[in-house]
Amino acid sequence: MIIIPAIDLKDGKCVRLYKGEENTTHVVAENPVEVAKSFEDNGAEFIHIVDLNGAFSGKQENLSIVKEVVKSVNVPIEVGGGIRSIEAIDNLISIGVKRVILGTSAINDSKLLKVAVDKYGEKIAVGIDAANGKVAIKGWVEVTEKNYIDFAKALENIGVKTFIITDISKDGTLEGPNIDMLKALKENIANVNIIASGGIKDLDHINELNKLDIYGAITGKALYSGNLDLNEAIELTKS
Repeated sequence: MIIIPAIDLKDGKCVRLYKGEENTTHVVAENPVEVAKSFEDNGAEFIHIVDLNGAFSGKQENLSIVKEVVKSVNVPIEVGGGIRSIEAIDNLISIGVKRVILGTSAINDSKLLKVAVDKYGEKIAVGIDAANGKVAIKGWVEVTEKNYIDFAKALENIGVKTFIITDISKDGTLEGPNIDMLKALKENIANVNIIASGGIKDLDHINELNKLDIYGAITGKALYSGNLDLNEAIELTKS
């Protein structure tokens, strides 16, 4: 399992939210490039970036910063938030983004998803954000009636190879990941990379996820709060 440190961008700064609620924004760092460099220095194999402005507005608003981060580190970058067109995907791939994460558009625009997967293959990932087992979209402010496992199966059939699964009720809480949710997903799909996101606090949580034999785990708040040391977390998964 790889550890993927997270940078959530809002108005050009690194922030964290509590359960994805926009009014809980808390700035954790002023300079995203310096944060990315520190992640690289501590052994990160991938960096996760979300454009929160884009997630809420539906259009990329921090593209210049993403571009600067990509240029400044040698670690592959995955990016999500507000990506609703093939042109937006093309732009991100062209500046060197390794993996593009679709969320709202993956559920609302299956044609776009199919075009993107056909064009870019494993460079396309889908974020499955769920509240009580139902998929949420538009920056998590709208919950659909679609079950997350049913959605995952449909994505698998289209050819999506990487899922980022988030239990919204856990995100930013440091209360631990939803292990049952991840186990259920793993039991129902095959040959897909599962990345867990939300709730991670410490090495115990990293160890729990590592035992699931999933592809990756995203952590943000635990790093910024000092509860988790990135290098120690990475070493734990290698032992």
